[in-house]
Amino acid sequence: VAQETPALECSALDYVLDGDRELRRLEHELEHVSHDDGIRHGELLGEFDAIDGYTASSRGSKLLAGLGFSTEELSNPVSSFSGGWRMRLNLAQALMCRSDLLLLDEPTNHLDLETVVWLEQWLKTYQGMLLVISHDRDFLDNTIKQILHVEGGALTLYTGTYEDFENQRAERLSLQQLAFDNNSA
Repeated sequence: VAQETPALECSALDYVLDGDRELRRLEHELEHVSHDDGIRHGELLGEFDAIDGYTASSRGSKLLAGLGFSTEELSNPVSSFSGGWRMRLNLAQALMCRSDLLLLDEPTNHLDLETVVWLEQWLKTYQGMLLVISHDRDFLDNTIKQILHVEGGALTLYTGTYEDFENQRAERLSLQQLAFDNNSA
């Protein structure tokens, strides 16, 4: 998710659709393909269909609605939104991008409770790997299934919610301390 949003004159929906670079590439190629090259035109249409290009506007609109934008606001220029709403546009743009890995740094900042709940539900259906940095423990408990903990140059994989991680880690540290105490005696 981009940390800054330029004051662009494109619409909120267009800004979100720009997150799908493959969609935009295919749209550009379709605009510029020669009318005499039916084979290439057909190939491009096939690629467009394969990435669900025909539903892109609908998917972008649903993302924006989930993040609290009204139908009327979809056509407003990006420059007309405040900083917090622009951060939501950045989040929608990142969610629009088809990916195998989604990196989110404090995604619940600037979001109200209703939008956080919507984001939690959306992320539960995300098919790729999700790497989240967040101080919002409730958000983590509601969205993650594994934690890769980095400590002392080592990685430890924990399964479950954030609360499960805390309990498993405390138990592991307790067992390590007990083993150390037994070896020291």
